[in-house]
Amino acid sequence: MSYDDVEIEDMEWNEELQIYTYPCPCGDLFQITKEELKLGEEIARCPSCSLYITVIYNIEDFIGDNNQSNKSKQQTIAVA
Repeated sequence: MSYDDVEIEDMEWNEELQIYTYPCPCGDLFQITKEELKLGEEIARCPSCSLYITVIYNIEDFIGDNNQSNKSKQQTIAVA
């Protein structure tokens, strides 16, 4: 059983580590990556203790994010 259910909006995005974090009672942080969320993973674990939380989020928000980043990376080449 998870320690708590936490909305993704209540978690903090750590740009440096590229993970979402949420404070753990032990003093460390629960962690989950965007890639894990895109795969449907909903469990954020604490690296310092055995606790974990269930992340409440809409998977479509993360799948769409991947499609948007792919579209922005594509370049149009005109052939004359």
